Amino acid sequence: MSGLFSRYEALLASGELRPDAEQLAAALALDALQRRLEVASEAGLLARLLGRKRECPRGTYLWGGVGRGKSMLMDLFHETLRIKDKRRVHFHAFMLEVHARLREERKKEAGDPIPPVAAALARDVRCLAFDEMVVNNSADAMIMSRLFTALIVDHQVTVVTTSNRAPTELYKDGLNREHFLPFIALIERELDVHTLNGPVDYRLQRLAGLASWHAPLGEAATDQVREVFFRLTDYPPEDAVHVPSAELDLGGGRKLHVPKSLKGVAAFSFKRLCAEARGAADYLAIAHAYHTVIIVGIPRMGPENRNEAARFVTLVDALYENRVKLFVTAAAAPEELYQAGDGSFEFERTVSRLNEMQSADYMALGHGEEG
Repeated sequence: MSGLFSRYEALLASGELRPDAEQLAAALALDALQRRLEVASEAGLLARLLGRKRECPRGTYLWGGVGRGKSMLMDLFHETLRIKDKRRVHFHAFMLEVHARLREERKKEAGDPIPPVAAALARDVRCLAFDEMVVNNSADAMIMSRLFTALIVDHQVTVVTTSNRAPTELYKDGLNREHFLPFIALIERELDVHTLNGPVDYRLQRLAGLASWHAPLGEAATDQVREVFFRLTDYPPEDAVHVPSAELDLGGGRKLHVPKSLKGVAAFSFKRLCAEARGAADYLAIAHAYHTVIIVGIPRMGPENRNEAARFVTLVDALYENRVKLFVTAAAAPEELYQAGDGSFEFERTVSRLNEMQSADYMALGHGEEG
């Protein structure tokens, strides 16, 4: 069973997935796109020999609320797509790469930097797959229409993406949104849009019975957040020592080592995030790249830990504002973490946010979604 739909049927048969009409329709659409891409890939070899333009199957834009199975379908699509020239990347990481390439092109002072950047990104790629397309800033919004027109129309790259928002809701109320509207038109013209917005939240189902704040520190708390990681990523617990890590691009040539990183879930120690010199940009990079963050070893803090407490406040703000799900092991409840020291009065706002982040209403929000 090598194709997407065969794998999807096996998950239904095993009981790992429940029947869902919208999810089934999306699976069938992605399976059909797979077959078109595989046929086009074989035909592309002959087209290159004959000097003809290669075929570009229409891409797919799959959107819906949190936990509806979008990332699961994207996993199956990419894993079972039998072509070599494919790439899957988180959308935020992709845009960081785009801006880095644009900066390098501008140094050459050779004219418009977008065409050469698009050509470089399209090189050896027939299918470009994104997780969680979201547009939060005007810098991205200003270039996306031209960049993706070049990728799809000029370089015949098939784009497949997931998002928590319908195309018309992207960058809603954003600064200079009129410059972004051609990108929405491009999506509606060049991609097939599928809604996956049914009533079942599969991610929350997987977390049923698990709290998000675990205190005091100890083996029991560690076991609980470890269970969260394995439920969300499907990684076998018996192979815990081989969980993938990652190097998160922070911009400016800086990277952050993520000890455990898989399917939009990251695990860190408090020491790595808050005992080292870090700023808001670092925490925003984490909040954009991951829908769920696990932090272990949060201590009680006093006057001597004012720097760690201040960084923790900035970290929580970034996670909260991007609706990242947070699971922790801590020495105490939020109210008892930082009761004396510079900024302890202001820390009460962080306590309020930490308590809200444990609520069912917060957990039901999509990554990056406004509450």
